[in-house]
Amino acid sequence: MTQHHGTTGRIIPVERLQPGDHSCMDVTDRASRWQVLTAFTRTGLARGEKVMLLLDPSDLNDEDAVACLDGGTGHMEAALKSGQFVLDRNTSAYLPDGRFSKERQVRDFAAEAERAREAGYPRLRGAGDMGWAPRAGVADDEVIDYEASLAELFADGYLTALCCYDRQQCGDPLVAATRTVHPLQVMECLGGLEVTRAPGGGRRIAGSAELGSREEFTRALREALGPRPGRGSSRYELDLTDLVYMEAHCAWQLLDLVAGLPRKDTAVVRCGPMPATALRGLGSADVPQLELHVADPQDTQDTGDTAEAEDVA
Repeated sequence: MTQHHGTTGRIIPVERLQPGDHSCMDVTDRASRWQVLTAFTRTGLARGEKVMLLLDPSDLNDEDAVACLDGGTGHMEAALKSGQFVLDRNTSAYLPDGRFSKERQVRDFAAEAERAREAGYPRLRGAGDMGWAPRAGVADDEVIDYEASLAELFADGYLTALCCYDRQQCGDPLVAATRTVHPLQVMECLGGLEVTRAPGGGRRIAGSAELGSREEFTRALREALGPRPGRGSSRYELDLTDLVYMEAHCAWQLLDLVAGLPRKDTAVVRCGPMPATALRGLGSADVPQLELHVADPQDTQDTGDTAEAEDVA
């Protein structure tokens, strides 16, 4: 579990990406990165979208990459043949003549989106390894300026993008700067947790609360729901909107900690339908300190705000 303080964009699991999202991901572990890329690719294909994957020349060769993404299903080969899935190298896409041009790149991606529309695809999603930039000698500020210039391509919600920055290749300054121009940051691994401190002492918990992250999840809850000095009632805030899975044990831990608060206190928990189902099944209605706000995940794709669809005391 990583606690982020002052992170510019929302930190979400890859499963929470929505049409129109322009996201970045810090890359450190190759195996974890491929798990995320696999989820990203399979999700797009399952939705009928066209999917582009731009790998670094030093990465897996095409055959191994397809095998990794496919997992023995045979779907990737079929998607390649149909043109729904495109596998290329970042040097070909970003440095076709050995140099980088921001204007040309924006035009090329806009043209790719238009071709996908004309072919009848409902959306286009693409993931690209950004390691080409430092290798080609492109300055950090030029990369950031390019990323910022892409905003107009995402305005109509047709394109979804994941820009992968390897810390070793790109360096910490560039990786940190990318968060200032990407509205969203995708978690580097599946099945993990990301905890962000929110204004007022609340917590935003994203990812998956399961066996492997159970201890971290419980610790985050204890910190968020800990005693507060002073008299009077306290109001605690927990934003679980970007939690894609919560096992029964973790849901029980949450209810148990809330039930242990003084009766005059209130714990406001915001989450999607899946965690809400787990909490209700374990008796959330019998915990008077709990104020449950259930949101449609689609309502949070643009901002960190939660559109409340239903309240359960």
